[in-house]
Amino acid sequence: MLLKGLKYIGLGFVLGIIFTKSEIISWFRIYEMFQFDSFHMYGIIGSAIAVGALGTYLIKKNDVHDQNGQAITIADKSGSPKRYIYGGLIFGFGWALSGSCPGPMFFILGTGASFMLITIVFAILGTLTYGLLRDKLPH
Repeated sequence: MLLKGLKYIGLGFVLGIIFTKSEIISWFRIYEMFQFDSFHMYGIIGSAIAVGALGTYLIKKNDVHDQNGQAITIADKSGSPKRYIYGGLIFGFGWALSGSCPGPMFFILGTGASFMLITIVFAILGTLTYGLLRDKLPH
């Protein structure tokens, strides 16, 4: 169990180094993106979407199993765009207000930016609020 956890901690460190070196945890880069002054963040986001789409395609096409031997299945999405529009708007507003998407928040905190604790606390509160309102939201 501990050895399985160590490899994920190691992967987290590698991901943190990649995020830091590619400057996607930089508030300046995020600000630049929202001002449409640079392609930097759009290139990284586009690359992430391409890698995610390719990974999803490969998982659906091949018989892939998780570390416990269970088959990985990805359910088809519903055709309703309303949930993606509302979810995307809420995510984008949160990103613009905090200057960070959820992934790099802990990396930014790890670089010594203690103000990120405020963002993390409010992200957790937002997640708890979603959990409370989930049954009342369009899905």
